Amino acid sequence: MQIRARQSTSADGYVTTPHGWPAHTADPAFVSGESHGIREFLEGCEAALMGRTTFEPALNNDRWPWPDLDVFVLGSHRPEGTPDHVTTDSDPVRLLEKIRAANKGGDVHLVGGPRTIGTFHALGALDRLELVVVPLLFGSGTRLTPALDADTGLTFRSQRALPGGSVEIVYDCAGTRADLPGRPASQR
Repeated sequence: MQIRARQSTSADGYVTTPHGWPAHTADPAFVSGESHGIREFLEGCEAALMGRTTFEPALNNDRWPWPDLDVFVLGSHRPEGTPDHVTTDSDPVRLLEKIRAANKGGDVHLVGGPRTIGTFHALGALDRLELVVVPLLFGSGTRLTPALDADTGLTFRSQRALPGGSVEIVYDCAGTRADLPGRPASQR
């Protein structure tokens, strides 16, 4: 099992629009559940892990966004209307234990913003960070980096062009930049 975050970002580094929507939703090529490589990404996933802020809007959707995935939510309380099959916990370590206990061998999609991604990276649980850079400039919004330590170790894995001009960049996450191979001892 790997925990994989997939985050869209504008070319100038914002993961949300100035109005708070995920960056990829502003792309004219965006089609919900279809575009930006999401189908291929979800093929290997059996669960979705997210914070309460990301989860709550789904409770009012006409269609459940994760029909084929087990859903785990990090939050201080169980939101009203949460389906019985959704697991919630306020402690990220306990929630990780529940995910591992339920896992049948598939990956976990870590959905959410920088704070949720940063929480699980700080625990050493984030295995892969996948960024989809959309060909737009926002000038403001939420940046990915405030919640992630600047010393986060990322190792380039792959890249590919996506239809509509977006680019997918995949990194393995392990330790810190100081732990990366080839980094001189004087910089560790």
